[in-house]
Amino acid sequence: MYYEGHPVLSNNTMKKFDYSAIDGRLLETFLAVLRECSVSAAARQLGVSQSAVSHSLARLREFFADPLFIRSGQRLAATELASSLETPVQAALDGIRALQNHRQFSAENESMKFVVAANDIQRDLIFPQLMREIYAEGLDVTFQFIPSGHPTPAMLRDDRCHLALTPFPPDGPDIVQKRILSGRMMCFFDQAIRDAPSDWKAYCEAEHVTVRFPDGGTSRRALTGVNAEEIGPARISVPNFNALPPFIRGTDLIATEVDLMSLVTLKGLAMSPLPADSDPVFIYMVWHRRSTGDPAHLWLRNRVGLISEQIQVGERHPDLD
Repeated sequence: MYYEGHPVLSNNTMKKFDYSAIDGRLLETFLAVLRECSVSAAARQLGVSQSAVSHSLARLREFFADPLFIRSGQRLAATELASSLETPVQAALDGIRALQNHRQFSAENESMKFVVAANDIQRDLIFPQLMREIYAEGLDVTFQFIPSGHPTPAMLRDDRCHLALTPFPPDGPDIVQKRILSGRMMCFFDQAIRDAPSDWKAYCEAEHVTVRFPDGGTSRRALTGVNAEEIGPARISVPNFNALPPFIRGTDLIATEVDLMSLVTLKGLAMSPLPADSDPVFIYMVWHRRSTGDPAHLWLRNRVGLISEQIQVGERHPDLD
Protein backbone atom coordinates (compact mmCIF):
# COMPACT_ATOMS: atom_id res chain seq x y z
CA MET A 1 0.00 0.00 0.00
CA TYR A 2 1.18 3.55 -0.76
CA TYR A 3 0.35 6.82 0.97
CA GLU A 4 1.16 10.00 -0.96
CA GLY A 5 3.89 8.19 -2.86
CA HIS A 6 5.46 6.49 0.17
CA PRO A 7 5.06 2.78 0.97
CA VAL A 8 3.37 1.82 4.20
CA LEU A 9 4.93 -1.44 5.27
CA SER A 10 3.42 -4.32 7.14
CA ASN A 11 4.14 -5.10 10.77
CA ASN A 12 6.17 -8.10 9.63
CA THR A 13 8.50 -5.83 7.70
CA MET A 14 8.81 -3.49 10.67
CA LYS A 15 9.77 -6.36 12.98
CA LYS A 16 12.68 -7.26 10.72
CA PHE A 17 14.16 -3.79 11.03
CA ASP A 18 17.15 -3.54 13.35
CA TYR A 19 16.22 -0.95 15.97
CA SER A 20 19.90 -0.43 16.78
CA ALA A 21 20.24 1.26 13.38
CA ILE A 22 18.28 4.24 14.75
CA ASP A 23 21.12 6.56 15.71
CA GLY A 24 21.41 10.14 16.85
CA ARG A 25 21.75 11.51 13.31
CA LEU A 26 18.44 9.91 12.28
CA LEU A 27 16.74 11.40 15.32
CA GLU A 28 18.20 14.84 14.60
CA THR A 29 17.02 14.58 11.01
CA PHE A 30 13.49 13.62 12.07
CA LEU A 31 13.22 16.60 14.45
CA ALA A 32 14.67 19.01 11.88
CA VAL A 33 12.11 17.99 9.24
CA LEU A 34 9.31 18.03 11.80
CA ARG A 35 10.13 21.56 12.92
CA GLU A 36 11.12 23.04 9.57
CA CYS A 37 8.34 21.32 7.56
CA SER A 38 10.80 21.14 4.69
CA VAL A 39 13.52 18.74 3.54
CA SER A 40 15.62 21.57 2.09
CA ALA A 41 15.34 23.71 5.24
CA ALA A 42 16.20 20.72 7.42
CA ALA A 43 19.23 20.00 5.23
CA ARG A 44 20.47 23.58 5.62
CA GLN A 45 20.01 23.42 9.38
CA LEU A 46 21.89 20.13 9.65
CA GLY A 47 24.58 21.08 7.14
CA VAL A 48 23.94 18.06 4.90
CA SER A 49 22.55 17.47 1.41
CA GLN A 50 18.85 17.13 0.67
CA SER A 51 19.47 13.60 -0.56
CA ALA A 52 20.96 12.70 2.82
CA VAL A 53 17.82 13.95 4.56
CA SER A 54 15.60 12.07 2.10
CA HIS A 55 17.58 8.87 2.67
CA SER A 56 17.20 9.24 6.44
CA LEU A 57 13.46 9.80 6.08
CA ALA A 58 13.17 6.63 3.99
CA ARG A 59 14.82 4.63 6.78
CA LEU A 60 12.54 6.16 9.40
CA ARG A 61 9.42 5.53 7.31
CA GLU A 62 10.44 1.90 6.99
CA PHE A 63 11.01 1.57 10.72
CA PHE A 64 7.72 3.19 11.76
CA ALA A 65 5.68 1.80 8.83
CA ASP A 66 4.26 5.29 8.39
CA PRO A 67 4.88 8.04 5.81
CA LEU A 68 5.60 10.47 8.72
CA PHE A 69 5.37 13.53 6.41
CA ILE A 70 3.10 14.26 3.45
CA ARG A 71 3.19 17.09 0.98
CA SER A 72 0.82 19.97 1.74
CA GLY A 73 1.31 22.74 -0.80
CA GLN A 74 4.91 23.92 -0.60
CA ARG A 75 5.48 22.39 2.83
CA LEU A 76 5.45 19.04 4.54
CA ALA A 77 2.77 18.17 7.04
CA ALA A 78 3.45 15.70 9.85
CA THR A 79 1.22 12.67 10.19
CA GLU A 80 -0.47 12.00 13.51
CA LEU A 81 2.24 9.50 14.39
CA ALA A 82 5.07 11.90 13.53
CA SER A 83 3.54 14.64 15.67
CA SER A 84 3.25 12.25 18.62
CA LEU A 85 6.94 11.30 18.30
CA GLU A 86 8.43 14.75 18.92
CA THR A 87 8.69 14.48 22.70
CA PRO A 88 9.98 10.87 22.91
CA VAL A 89 12.46 11.44 20.06
CA GLN A 90 13.79 14.57 21.77
CA ALA A 91 14.09 12.64 25.03
CA ALA A 92 15.95 9.82 23.29
CA LEU A 93 18.31 12.28 21.63
CA ASP A 94 18.93 14.00 24.95
CA GLY A 95 19.79 10.61 26.44
CA ILE A 96 22.31 9.90 23.70
CA ARG A 97 23.90 13.30 24.16
CA ALA A 98 24.13 12.82 27.90
CA LEU A 99 26.62 10.02 27.26
CA GLN A 100 29.06 12.71 26.12
CA ASN A 101 29.15 14.16 29.61
CA HIS A 102 31.22 11.20 30.80
CA ARG A 103 33.88 11.29 28.12
CA GLN A 104 37.38 12.62 28.61
CA PHE A 105 37.38 16.11 27.14
CA SER A 106 40.22 17.98 25.51
CA ALA A 107 39.43 21.01 23.37
CA GLU A 108 42.49 20.25 21.23
CA ASN A 109 41.06 16.84 20.27
CA GLU A 110 37.44 17.84 19.75
CA SER A 111 35.52 18.93 16.67
CA MET A 112 32.90 21.27 18.12
CA LYS A 113 29.92 22.90 16.44
CA PHE A 114 27.61 25.39 18.12
CA VAL A 115 24.47 27.25 17.09
CA VAL A 116 24.30 30.54 18.99
CA ALA A 117 21.26 32.81 19.13
CA ALA A 118 22.37 36.42 19.56
CA ASN A 119 21.55 39.80 18.13
CA ASP A 120 24.40 41.65 16.48
CA ILE A 121 25.43 43.55 19.62
CA GLN A 122 26.02 40.43 21.74
CA ARG A 123 27.54 38.56 18.80
CA ASP A 124 29.96 41.31 17.83
CA LEU A 125 31.03 42.07 21.38
CA ILE A 126 32.20 38.54 22.14
CA PHE A 127 32.59 36.16 19.24
CA PRO A 128 35.09 37.87 16.89
CA GLN A 129 37.52 37.93 19.81
CA LEU A 130 36.70 34.32 20.68
CA MET A 131 37.28 33.21 17.09
CA ARG A 132 40.69 34.91 17.01
CA GLU A 133 41.65 33.04 20.14
CA ILE A 134 40.34 29.75 18.70
CA TYR A 135 42.34 30.20 15.48
CA ALA A 136 45.48 31.06 17.45
CA GLU A 137 45.05 27.88 19.50
CA GLY A 138 44.43 25.72 16.44
CA LEU A 139 41.06 24.44 17.69
CA ASP A 140 38.36 22.93 15.47
CA VAL A 141 35.25 24.95 16.35
CA THR A 142 32.39 25.96 14.04
CA PHE A 143 29.73 28.55 14.85
CA GLN A 144 26.37 29.26 13.27
CA PHE A 145 24.70 32.46 14.45
CA ILE A 146 20.98 33.06 14.34
CA PRO A 147 19.13 36.21 15.50
CA SER A 148 17.71 35.88 18.98
CA GLY A 149 15.15 38.70 18.93
CA HIS A 150 13.16 38.00 22.07
CA PRO A 151 14.15 34.35 22.63
CA THR A 152 11.66 31.75 23.76
CA PRO A 153 12.18 28.54 25.76
CA ALA A 154 11.27 26.56 22.63
CA MET A 155 14.41 27.80 20.85
CA LEU A 156 16.50 25.92 23.41
CA ARG A 157 14.15 23.02 24.06
CA ASP A 158 13.85 22.27 20.35
CA ASP A 159 17.61 22.43 19.76
CA ARG A 160 17.32 25.40 17.43
CA CYS A 161 20.30 26.81 19.31
CA HIS A 162 22.74 25.58 21.93
CA LEU A 163 23.29 28.94 23.62
CA ALA A 164 21.50 32.28 23.61
CA LEU A 165 22.89 35.67 24.59
CA THR A 166 20.14 38.13 25.39
CA PRO A 167 18.91 40.84 27.76
CA PHE A 168 15.54 39.04 27.73
CA PRO A 169 16.16 35.53 29.12
CA PRO A 170 13.18 33.19 28.67
CA ASP A 171 11.66 31.57 31.74
CA GLY A 172 11.25 27.84 32.16
CA PRO A 173 12.07 25.12 34.72
CA ASP A 174 14.47 23.56 32.20
CA ILE A 175 16.13 26.82 31.14
CA VAL A 176 19.37 27.95 32.81
CA GLN A 177 20.62 31.53 32.77
CA LYS A 178 23.74 33.35 33.91
CA ARG A 179 24.30 37.11 33.92
CA ILE A 180 27.47 38.03 32.01
CA LEU A 181 27.29 41.77 31.22
CA SER A 182 25.58 44.89 32.49
CA GLY A 183 25.16 48.36 31.08
CA ARG A 184 23.02 51.49 30.96
CA MET A 185 20.68 52.77 28.28
CA MET A 186 22.23 55.84 26.63
CA CYS A 187 21.42 58.33 23.89
CA PHE A 188 23.46 57.98 20.66
CA PHE A 189 23.64 60.80 18.10
CA ASP A 190 25.83 62.57 15.53
CA GLN A 191 27.61 65.32 17.43
CA ALA A 192 28.40 67.17 14.20
CA ILE A 193 24.68 67.66 13.62
CA ARG A 194 23.10 68.05 17.03
CA ASP A 195 23.65 68.11 20.79
CA ALA A 196 22.26 65.63 23.26
CA PRO A 197 18.65 66.29 24.31
CA SER A 198 18.74 68.86 27.12
CA ASP A 199 15.86 67.41 29.17
CA TRP A 200 13.23 64.68 29.18
CA LYS A 201 10.78 66.75 27.13
CA ALA A 202 13.35 67.41 24.41
CA TYR A 203 14.34 63.76 24.44
CA CYS A 204 10.76 62.55 24.03
CA GLU A 205 10.10 65.02 21.19
CA ALA A 206 13.29 64.16 19.28
CA GLU A 207 13.26 62.04 16.12
CA HIS A 208 14.13 58.47 17.09
CA VAL A 209 15.45 55.43 15.22
CA THR A 210 15.08 52.00 16.77
CA VAL A 211 15.45 48.30 16.05
CA ARG A 212 12.28 46.29 15.44
CA PHE A 213 12.47 42.55 15.97
CA PRO A 214 10.51 39.92 14.00
CA ASP A 215 8.08 39.48 16.91
CA GLY A 216 7.07 43.14 16.63
CA GLY A 217 8.89 44.37 19.73
CA THR A 218 11.61 47.02 19.57
CA SER A 219 14.89 47.62 21.33
CA ARG A 220 13.03 50.09 23.56
CA ARG A 221 11.82 47.14 25.60
CA ALA A 222 15.19 47.30 27.38
CA LEU A 223 14.36 50.84 28.53
CA THR A 224 12.69 50.40 31.92
CA GLY A 225 12.36 52.53 35.02
CA VAL A 226 11.09 55.54 33.03
CA ASN A 227 7.79 56.35 31.38
CA ALA A 228 8.70 55.15 27.89
CA GLU A 229 5.13 55.79 26.70
CA GLU A 230 5.95 59.51 26.66
CA ILE A 231 8.55 58.97 23.94
CA GLY A 232 7.27 59.71 20.47
CA PRO A 233 7.00 56.94 17.87
CA ALA A 234 10.22 56.10 16.07
CA ARG A 235 10.71 57.86 12.76
CA ILE A 236 12.67 54.87 11.44
CA SER A 237 12.75 51.19 12.44
CA VAL A 238 15.54 48.92 11.21
CA PRO A 239 15.91 45.12 11.47
CA ASN A 240 19.26 45.03 13.31
CA PHE A 241 21.60 47.20 15.36
CA ASN A 242 24.27 47.43 12.65
CA ALA A 243 21.77 49.39 10.54
CA LEU A 244 21.52 52.22 13.10
CA PRO A 245 24.72 54.25 12.38
CA PRO A 246 24.00 55.01 8.69
CA PHE A 247 20.68 56.57 9.64
CA ILE A 248 22.10 58.55 12.57
CA ARG A 249 25.16 60.01 10.83
CA GLY A 250 24.40 63.29 9.11
CA THR A 251 20.92 63.58 10.67
CA ASP A 252 19.38 64.75 13.93
CA LEU A 253 18.04 61.25 14.67
CA ILE A 254 18.87 59.70 18.03
CA ALA A 255 18.92 56.08 19.18
CA THR A 256 18.47 54.80 22.71
CA GLU A 257 20.61 51.72 23.23
CA VAL A 258 22.84 50.12 25.85
CA ASP A 259 26.23 51.80 26.40
CA LEU A 260 28.08 48.58 25.46
CA MET A 261 27.24 49.35 21.84
CA SER A 262 29.76 52.20 21.90
CA LEU A 263 32.46 49.51 21.87
CA VAL A 264 31.43 47.95 18.56
CA THR A 265 28.12 48.50 16.79
CA LEU A 266 27.71 52.24 17.51
CA LYS A 267 31.39 53.05 17.80
CA GLY A 268 32.16 56.57 16.54
CA LEU A 269 28.81 58.09 17.47
CA ALA A 270 28.44 60.50 20.37
CA MET A 271 26.92 59.02 23.52
CA SER A 272 25.31 60.78 26.47
CA PRO A 273 23.26 59.73 29.50
CA LEU A 274 19.51 59.85 29.19
CA PRO A 275 17.86 62.90 30.78
CA ALA A 276 16.12 60.52 33.20
CA ASP A 277 17.45 57.62 35.24
CA SER A 278 16.56 54.23 33.80
CA ASP A 279 17.16 50.73 35.13
CA PRO A 280 20.41 48.94 34.30
CA VAL A 281 20.39 46.47 31.41
CA PHE A 282 21.74 42.97 31.96
CA ILE A 283 22.81 40.51 29.28
CA TYR A 284 22.47 36.82 30.06
CA MET A 285 23.92 33.60 28.73
CA VAL A 286 21.04 31.11 28.47
CA TRP A 287 20.97 27.38 27.73
CA HIS A 288 18.87 24.25 28.21
CA ARG A 289 19.70 22.19 31.26
CA ARG A 290 20.49 19.18 29.03
CA SER A 291 23.69 21.01 28.05
CA THR A 292 24.82 21.88 31.58
CA GLY A 293 27.03 18.83 32.00
CA ASP A 294 28.31 18.65 28.42
CA PRO A 295 32.06 19.39 28.65
CA ALA A 296 32.16 21.05 25.22
CA HIS A 297 29.25 23.30 26.16
CA LEU A 298 30.92 24.09 29.48
CA TRP A 299 34.09 24.99 27.59
CA LEU A 300 32.10 27.42 25.44
CA ARG A 301 30.36 28.99 28.43
CA ASN A 302 33.67 29.47 30.20
CA ARG A 303 35.23 31.16 27.18
CA VAL A 304 32.24 33.46 26.67
CA GLY A 305 32.26 34.27 30.38
CA LEU A 306 35.97 35.14 30.37
CA ILE A 307 35.66 37.56 27.45
CA SER A 308 32.58 39.10 29.08
CA GLU A 309 34.56 39.70 32.27
CA GLN A 310 37.31 41.42 30.28
CA ILE A 311 34.78 43.68 28.59
CA GLN A 312 33.05 44.52 31.86
CA VAL A 313 36.22 45.59 33.66
CA GLY A 314 37.40 47.61 30.66
CA GLU A 315 40.21 45.39 29.42
CA ARG A 316 40.54 46.13 25.71
CA HIS A 317 40.82 43.55 22.95
CA PRO A 318 41.32 44.21 19.21
CA ASP A 319 37.66 45.02 18.56
CA LEU A 320 37.75 47.79 21.14
CA ASP A 321 40.96 49.58 20.08
